[in-house]
Formats: sequence, C-alpha cells, structure tokens
Amino acid sequence: MNEVRVLHVPQRFDFSQHKTFTEQYNEMLEAKLCNKIIMDFSRTEYLDSSALGMMVLLNKKAKLKNINVSIQGAKDNAKDILLIANFEKLFNFEQ
Repeated sequence: MNEVRVLHVPQRFDFSQHKTFTEQYNEMLEAKLCNKIIMDFSRTEYLDSSALGMMVLLNKKAKLKNINVSIQGAKDNAKDILLIANFEKLFNFEQ
C-alpha cells in the first residue's frame, strides 16, 4: 500500500468542523486506505485551538497505524498559527 489521501481543511477550521473532520480522518484510518494523509490547508484562513487539538488527535491515531500526516498549502495567518504552536515538530510541511 503506497497510497496518499488528502484531507481538505475548511476555510474556517474551528470546533464547528469537529464532527466532519473526525469522520473524514477516521474513515481513512479505519479502512487503512493509505499510508499517508495530507491535510490541505490551501483554503484555510482561520483556525483556533480546537482545530489544533483535532490535528494532534489525528496525528496520534495515525501514528498508531503507521500512517504519516503532513500539512500542505498552509499560508498567511493559518501558517503563522501552526508555526507558533510548533507544529513543524509534529508534522512535515509540504509546499
């Protein structure tokens, strides 16, 4: 299995997205559809602490299944927040 799945992060990534985000990544993790998940932040303009928590939880669950998680397309305010939170230590940042 050498498949990559993309998880599209919404423009506003906050607690209101919890159910949708969790269902999407759980489907990928449970079905073992891939060995890598890329979180696409290209549309994301805002994220809050609950979004950061959801991302940490995804990373923890993915590691248990030997699935890598990366961040792609983060820019401007969203990228600044991710870097301030030291997420470059948890995730690979891709262009």
